[in-house]
Amino acid sequence: MLTYLRDILDNLVSIVRTMSFVDYLDILLLTVIVFGVIRFVKETRAVQLIKGIVVFMLMMTIIRQFDFKALGIISDSLLNVGMMAVIVMFQPELRRMLEKVGRNNVVRLSFNLEGNLSDIVSRIVSSNGQIAAACERLSRKATGALIVMERQTKLGEQIDTGVVINAEPSEQLLGNIFFPNSPMHDGAVIIRNGTLTAAGCFLPKPQKEEMIAKDLGSRHRAAIGMSEVSDALIIVVSEETGTVSVAENGILTRGLNEKMLNELLNSKILSDYGDNVLKKDKKHIPKEKNKKANKKKGSS
Repeated sequence: MLTYLRDILDNLVSIVRTMSFVDYLDILLLTVIVFGVIRFVKETRAVQLIKGIVVFMLMMTIIRQFDFKALGIISDSLLNVGMMAVIVMFQPELRRMLEKVGRNNVVRLSFNLEGNLSDIVSRIVSSNGQIAAACERLSRKATGALIVMERQTKLGEQIDTGVVINAEPSEQLLGNIFFPNSPMHDGAVIIRNGTLTAAGCFLPKPQKEEMIAKDLGSRHRAAIGMSEVSDALIIVVSEETGTVSVAENGILTRGLNEKMLNELLNSKILSDYGDNVLKKDKKHIPKEKNKKANKKKGSS
């Protein structure tokens, strides 16, 4: 046993001596990737599957080391279909991981937009203001609402479940859509590039529904579920309390007023069009808001 351990140590020393800078860089990158995968899956059900895989790999090592014939044949057969089984079992987690990588700032790709960029940004700013005002009005009346602000992850699947509208968002239009007992008041509204694209849409359920607070209703659960599978911002107005909340990346932020919601939407959505656009509009938008606020103060 001691001879076996000494041989392993000698082999490790010889490997280290022959390693180049590229080899060290290779190990460093592999470490970062493994750490990122562990960090991503530690809060999901995939962590249990990974534990099972680690145990299976340890068993494979022992079987090969001691040359167990029967167990070796069985383990080789399981290994042949193992990768396909892992892909099937990890499908939701793999999808989320790839989407997260695609949304990363380092690998973010420019996407095609319909129309001039400045016109789209102006439309988004106007839309955000109307949405924030509509949510404030719905909040005062305790009227339930569910509004999805599409970002880089396209929501064509959810749009197909609703009614296509393609209209400019307004306080009055959103009020009519979410008016109690109206045909589309139970579904979600999807906003794309400052346009109310569809209403009455269905959203996916959250992956860890049992961990969500029981006092949250179906709209809040749908918002959390949608935010888990996309980078969208989902606005929820509670039908019971009138509280305005925003779901992002599976986290629900509650108790927003009109100003807070408007600033949040502008900050998050405009940043998708580049930091220069965000800085430019931050210099321009508040001046108009301040003028309106001063007029209100003067009139009062």
